Amino acid sequence: MNKETLRIVREYSIITVGIMLFVLGWGAFVIPSNISGGGVSGISILVYQVTGIPVSYTYLLANVALLAVGIRHVGKAYGLKIVYGVLLGSIMFWLVQQFITEPVVDERFMAAIIGGVISGIGAAMVLAQGGSLGGTDILATIIMKYRNASPGKLLLYMDMVIIGASFFVFRSPTAIVYASVVMVSMTYVVDSVLTGRNASVQLFIFSNNFEPIAKRIEKEVDRGLTILDGTGWYSQEKKKIIMVIVRKSEYSRVLSIAKHEDPDAFVSVANVVGVYGQGFDQIKN
Repeated sequence: MNKETLRIVREYSIITVGIMLFVLGWGAFVIPSNISGGGVSGISILVYQVTGIPVSYTYLLANVALLAVGIRHVGKAYGLKIVYGVLLGSIMFWLVQQFITEPVVDERFMAAIIGGVISGIGAAMVLAQGGSLGGTDILATIIMKYRNASPGKLLLYMDMVIIGASFFVFRSPTAIVYASVVMVSMTYVVDSVLTGRNASVQLFIFSNNFEPIAKRIEKEVDRGLTILDGTGWYSQEKKKIIMVIVRKSEYSRVLSIAKHEDPDAFVSVANVVGVYGQGFDQIKN
């Protein structure tokens, strides 16, 4: 199995698990507790409450209408992931509604939080692999392609209108509150997972043994670095300083290399707001 095949298998495996978690959050906690939400899932729940049409049917039909938009703006590869996500999501919604008819948690507020968190984790996993669950996150993904925008906030803004509609179905102000709890929980988790995944740190490494450290970082972490000239004020000695920017997931590896090559190395670490260029995010208009 070549690298490209392994990459595709890995992507679709993560997307599959993400879809299952997303549907589980809605199907096991939100829907049985008569709580709505945003996106196509929220619309499907409202239709289910009014007409009795299963969530899976509305979910599938509504997403088919949005499928062409995703393919046109993001490409056929993305379109295939939408088709996969929508079909698997529809099947999973149907299965969950067959087997889970009573709330897993009696307290509606807890059901809203737990459902939102689990669904948020699933949605973030899918979005991180360039996939889609359909609905409003298709629009969010398209906007993310052209703008440096927060995916979670985009989803939240688009879902506010749908959440507001839940008042007219459930005829209760608390319906809006519970639906909002679901979406805020989900939004927070999506942003935390995706932002944390892309977050970077800048390290300055002060060491007399800088060459082995620099070579290992370049080889083992596969990151470019810069050697700066500096002077110690107290000693007035010339120093070489390594400056490197890495993902947070790579940060511990860099520290381990520095400690191994020079136990007395002085390392300064700082979070950076954004990093754009080769190996990181690309600048968007």
